[in-house]
Amino acid sequence: MEKEQIPHMPEREKLTTEQQIRRRTLNAFAWFGLASLLPVGIWKALTAKPLEGGVPTALRSILDVNETIASTYFSNQHLAPTFAVSEAAKQVRVNGAAGLGGKFDPATWQLAISQPGKALTLSLDEIKALPKYDLVFDFKCVEGWSQVQHWAGARLADLVAKYQVGTRTGQQPTGEADFFKHVGMETPDKGYYVGLDIASALHPQTLLAYEMNGEALTAPHGAPLRLIVPVKYGVKNMKRISMITFADDRPRDYWAERGYDYYLGL
Repeated sequence: MEKEQIPHMPEREKLTTEQQIRRRTLNAFAWFGLASLLPVGIWKALTAKPLEGGVPTALRSILDVNETIASTYFSNQHLAPTFAVSEAAKQVRVNGAAGLGGKFDPATWQLAISQPGKALTLSLDEIKALPKYDLVFDFKCVEGWSQVQHWAGARLADLVAKYQVGTRTGQQPTGEADFFKHVGMETPDKGYYVGLDIASALHPQTLLAYEMNGEALTAPHGAPLRLIVPVKYGVKNMKRISMITFADDRPRDYWAERGYDYYLGL
């Protein structure tokens, strides 16, 4: 597979963790600021409009502008800073259980992959047969906390190359334009789902993780397989993946439908 060429974007502003959290917090409160400045009648009219991506169309337009800015200044061209294994938290914080409900048997789990004209399923052993990468990075949550964590698994880019998925030809990519624009993922119960741009999915640090702190994933952390994407906030790091879909249309995203911007880059 040729090296993925990510379109050039301006180098992102260097921010401290505190500044990044403060910026994201201010963005989150923008909804409430807008509501307080508008007369009640206008606000009701805006929120009564048809929904787009789970959010009133007029307000989705505001979020789309925010996404354009974020995807420009928080680009995928940088690598997330890494740390020594000794610096990783021994007790990894658990946050969120959406998509982990219902009956689930890890012994029968398989990863389904689909795109127009192609579909396949992979076992965990087949994923583990790909080169294994360890990653120790500062996992950041939109709620304002962060924690240095140690994960290991296969790079999503390696799976794409090995099984020739993610491209319109269904073979090795003929160029950047051959890749589908988006990747969607969902849990077995379809209770949680995320959407990623293809550049984020193929980022060299994006993992399909099956280990945490050198041990197999536990159920609360998304066993048997979860997404780790260090250039995104934690809500994009989906647990218990059962389906990966490649397409040009932007897939559904759980938190984007609840008012967050779609990109959520760092």
